[in-house]
Amino acid sequence: MSNEADAIPSEDPFGLFAEWFELAKKKEPNDPEAVALATATPSAAPSVRMVLMKGHGPDGFLFYTNAESRKGCELVANPQAAMLFHWKSLRRQIRIEGAIEQVSDDLADAYFHSRARDSQIGALASDQSRPLPSRATFLGRIAKVGAKYLGREIPRPPHWTGFRLVPHAMEFWMDRAFRLHERRRFEHDAATGAWTSGLLYP
Repeated sequence: MSNEADAIPSEDPFGLFAEWFELAKKKEPNDPEAVALATATPSAAPSVRMVLMKGHGPDGFLFYTNAESRKGCELVANPQAAMLFHWKSLRRQIRIEGAIEQVSDDLADAYFHSRARDSQIGALASDQSRPLPSRATFLGRIAKVGAKYLGREIPRPPHWTGFRLVPHAMEFWMDRAFRLHERRRFEHDAATGAWTSGLLYP
């Protein structure tokens, strides 16, 4: 078993996230920014899928999507969500729970136009989460959008935007031998703005 010097620190969950994420970017072979995003309908029916985190800090965890997709509709109707980062190469996980905020149009515009042009075309051509008759139908729509905006800037669709998960709880999990894992949960006190933490049984 590891010694106490390896324990998960008890202060500053955002600094700890940044430290673990930097390590994951060096060690995780594919998409260290990939995160499972769980949402729910107003009647509490859950769903989960992978998204890519595009920013992080004390203001929250940022990602972009089609607001008319299943996850987008659920985020608008029930603006709370949970995330799970699992870095298998590090044998570590981070769970994050909190409220959802939509980003400004300026921020969504800036990120949309930083994407590859083909990705911009795909976002405009796709009715994400809607039934698709055939792959050929989608490819045909992509070709039409590409031709329409040939030599011109592609406008960000109004329904394509960003969301930020503003955490009220963060839990850090570290693998230990014999499944004697280490878990530390941080919780935010909205009244004082302070974060507290404690260990959990594995």
